[in-house]
Amino acid sequence: MTDRNQNYSGVFDGAVGFGQRPAVLVIDFIRAYTTPGAPLYAPDVVTASEATAPLLDEARRLGVPVIYTKVLYHPTHLDGGLFVRKIPVLQTLVPGEPLAEIVDAVAPHPEDLVLVKNYASAFFGTSLSATLTAMGIDTLILTGCSTSGCVRATAVDGLQHGYRVVVPRECVADRHPDPHEANLFDINAKYGDVISIFETIDLLNSTQGNGRATPPTRRQDR
Repeated sequence: MTDRNQNYSGVFDGAVGFGQRPAVLVIDFIRAYTTPGAPLYAPDVVTASEATAPLLDEARRLGVPVIYTKVLYHPTHLDGGLFVRKIPVLQTLVPGEPLAEIVDAVAPHPEDLVLVKNYASAFFGTSLSATLTAMGIDTLILTGCSTSGCVRATAVDGLQHGYRVVVPRECVADRHPDPHEANLFDINAKYGDVISIFETIDLLNSTQGNGRATPPTRRQDR
């Protein structure tokens, strides 16, 4: 039996690369995940949201669009379908609930777009795809939580909608390290490129400075 990396080598170690028109997507960095005592509280989300702030600052400086999502339901929860039955705690995320608001560490700026979603993928039932198409976006940088849920679902749909998917590993988090690492590995193997925040910022600067895309290269799992 080979180890994990040997098993995937030569089959699931390609890269999608970095395109010419990136956008940053901030997925569900809401207070429900960063408030001690809240049912969804995950300390690693606090760290990831704080780590994401410099990336957003650099994106805005370069004129790269920043788009947010947050989960919000009608008080009847009819728009949550079976998802809120499977995860009843989501039923608390209704208008007026402070825990449903985006955390201060990555608070949206007036020019940023905030989309409301009801399910895991930021694409499902939202205007995200149409918005990205209209803006000419070809690369989607994913930040947010949780890695095994909304980030992974958005990564899969992002690739299936024709976008290069990039995930800065410091900028995503989960409730527990095991699903976090397992899903980063899977995203990197099949749906996008998992790289460091420093490499992401470097790519933003290089591509936005010279207008050239970075071609895909074969790489080891990070």
